[in-house]
Amino acid sequence: MNATRWAHHRLETIGLPLEVGTGGRTKFNRTMQGYAKTHWLDAACVGESGEKVHITASDAPLLIKATALGSRQMCRTDKYGFPSRYRLRQKRHFGFQTGDIMKASVPAGKVVGTHNGRVACRATGSFDITTATGKVTVSHRTIETIHHTDGYTYKKGQGAIPPHA
Repeated sequence: MNATRWAHHRLETIGLPLEVGTGGRTKFNRTMQGYAKTHWLDAACVGESGEKVHITASDAPLLIKATALGSRQMCRTDKYGFPSRYRLRQKRHFGFQTGDIMKASVPAGKVVGTHNGRVACRATGSFDITTATGKVTVSHRTIETIHHTDGYTYKKGQGAIPPHA
């Protein structure tokens, strides 16, 4: 109770609006508007202001997952924990790093076309790009960076079920 009182006081002090509601009212608001049961839709339907929320079928939260920036592991190990192969100290290859989001424009060959996704870099210059449909191996010469890795993955969540007409 003290934590709630402190948070309420803090939000008032910095001028942010605060609204509280019960779980029952949140469920009532969400159900009356025809929205699916998800955490983000419940958050939108809290209290008095949650009675009339306009969320379209294309609205969805951005899902952010921490993935880290790499490993400090000096070498790979076998199932017994003994060193099995050398691990490169270099994180960047040809200006790219594993985890970057790339666009590959492949003009010819087995994987001709445009591929967008997360890259796994190799010192040889042959990179794997994981796309929504699978994995493709491309040359470093065919790719350009869309987003440098920052230790997180980003994904658009499921959209809302539109309210009843």
